[in-house]
Amino acid sequence: MSTIVADSLYQQLVSCFQELETVQEPANLAKFRREAFDRFLEEGFPTVKNEEWKYTNLHPLVNHTYVLNADVDVNNIDTSKADIPGLDAHRVVLVNGQYVLAFSSLEDEIGLVVKPIEEAHTEANFQKHYAQHADRSGNVLVELNTALQTSGVYIGVAKNKVVSKPIHIVHVAVGDKDFFAQTRNLIVVEPHAEAEIIESFITLDDTAKNLNNKVTEIVVQENAKLQHYYLQISESVSHYIHHTEVYQEQHSLYNNYNVNLPGATFIRNNINVRLDAENVESHLYGINLTAGKQLVDNHTVVDHMKPHCESYEWYKNIPQDESTAVFNGKIFVREDAQKTNAFQQNNNMLIGDKSTVYTKPQLEIFADDVKCSHGCTMGQFDDEALFYLRARGIGEESARVLLVHAFAFDVTSRFSNEEVRLYVESLVAEGLERK
Repeated sequence: MSTIVADSLYQQLVSCFQELETVQEPANLAKFRREAFDRFLEEGFPTVKNEEWKYTNLHPLVNHTYVLNADVDVNNIDTSKADIPGLDAHRVVLVNGQYVLAFSSLEDEIGLVVKPIEEAHTEANFQKHYAQHADRSGNVLVELNTALQTSGVYIGVAKNKVVSKPIHIVHVAVGDKDFFAQTRNLIVVEPHAEAEIIESFITLDDTAKNLNNKVTEIVVQENAKLQHYYLQISESVSHYIHHTEVYQEQHSLYNNYNVNLPGATFIRNNINVRLDAENVESHLYGINLTAGKQLVDNHTVVDHMKPHCESYEWYKNIPQDESTAVFNGKIFVREDAQKTNAFQQNNNMLIGDKSTVYTKPQLEIFADDVKCSHGCTMGQFDDEALFYLRARGIGEESARVLLVHAFAFDVTSRFSNEEVRLYVESLVAEGLERK
């Protein structure tokens, strides 16, 4: 794909779409692209006048020109920043969204399919599920991704398959000129299958400013289980807009563990979970430790569409310095979703006089036989507890780490992977030491 540079990002996107229209691909995908781009042109980029983007201003990012679809030299790519001590996992490496087989260590495992998204068109699950879930969310940036994505990964787990070890996806941002990358991922876990996916986001040294618009569609079919981690450890030159759309079928389980640490200047995560069958269970956990002038915005939707389902959501924000954390969590309980059990909690600890939190937990209940609750707490660092620990011979830095770990424990203790839990706890300690 050629490199495109124009006078404005909007004009770049128009030119890029016109070039993509000349590429030979299946007719249904070309149709998806045209319809999605028309919707993007109609709506444009969201502004702070849009309630969903009230605290998250995209203007400084999109009022800029970028290199689009640039070729990257992958000969000297170093993915060690994503290493998790003690973790034995299959590895999948995406460089600016492009699947690089040479850096991936994916042993042959019957029942597991991993392909670049552009080579997955013939897969039955791709044909059934691609652009069938995220594109119904009403998110204009999903439409932009559908129209212009040129890279990403397809992962399919066959019926009754239990993947022998975690799949570690390493997203690498690298380039010597400002670039805009759009990645599309599709993950399908078939009936009675089980998998664990860990996604790490890293930035290589000397990388230019980059904006990443990522969309991931996940389908968890009947009696299937998926443990899913996001570990955001990129550098300040990186900016991420990530939409995750999860569709669950009967008796399925989906757990999402979302960790954002000091680094990337701008992070917007949309995580939508649709419980579209009876006896479905979902858990969403989040730890956000921010620093500097970083912005981390997490928007979640848990949509109970059928009866006898359970969801559990717990997010904790720890903003330092002049950073901002946003949590907007919505739980919908549809009229037919009787016997729903839904829990949502957001706790916030502000460290520093200039740190900011915006939080908006929401419930919309249209059924009458349900058990639902939500809540939010806001507080500052406990100086008395810090004094108590220091009076017993614990140094200030160690005491501060202990108190933050105690605050985060309710969430980190629920991580199903012990190596990931220990790794996240060590990164939290490092993030606090930056102060």
